[in-house]
Amino acid sequence: MRVALFLTCVNDTLYPDTGRAVVKLLTRLGVEVDFPMAQTCCGQAHYNTGYRYEAEPLARHFSDVFKEYEAIVTPSGSCGAMVRELYPRMGERARAEGRGGTLAATLAPVVPKTYELTEFLVDVLGVTDVGAYYPHTVTYHPTCHGLRGLGLGDRPRRLLEAVKGLELVELPGAEECCGFGGTFAVKNSDVSAAMGADKVRNAESTGARVLCAADNSCLMHIGGTMARLRSGMRPVHIAQILASTEGAAA
Repeated sequence: MRVALFLTCVNDTLYPDTGRAVVKLLTRLGVEVDFPMAQTCCGQAHYNTGYRYEAEPLARHFSDVFKEYEAIVTPSGSCGAMVRELYPRMGERARAEGRGGTLAATLAPVVPKTYELTEFLVDVLGVTDVGAYYPHTVTYHPTCHGLRGLGLGDRPRRLLEAVKGLELVELPGAEECCGFGGTFAVKNSDVSAAMGADKVRNAESTGARVLCAADNSCLMHIGGTMARLRSGMRPVHIAQILASTEGAAA
């Protein structure tokens, strides 16, 4: 199977090791992975801050870059939700405004074949045991876009539970937002910081050494909070855990 890796802006700029982990993991599972060099932002940041029209050229470009692939895999629930949930909304809004159906038609090919990483592993490849080894105690935070936008459900947990050596412990208040929310963290910094502190304290109460999530934007916020609170925990993307093998950690 030949798929395209949609790395996303945050990962490309700040967390390239997550992209490398995705390639290592999928290649180990027999998937051919391409990285289209023409990829750019999906438009989520623009759309979520009210610049809907400015997001449309980015969405069109996304479709042009990725439409020929069998599947598009991203290690980001928020960007995956942008394509799957908001691209159709953008197309219908343009139609309702009398601008025709060209935007909807352009975006339609990429919407159903864009998958967040854990969705792709469980639903498309049909695997939960990916041959990973990670001898650490881990607690899992389900991010808002993955939980509510994509409905990832227990897919990430099933993958983590199958990792050799990993002890998965329940996170109190797991479904509560960490406080990031993109520009929410800037516009409502005090509330965001308080939510982040609550999330870290709940994570520390588990005794785990690692907090795992499927979205580095949330892990960036949580990790910053951990550093300020001098926590002994560390944030790790699920891709890096699943890519780790005995004697060859990601």
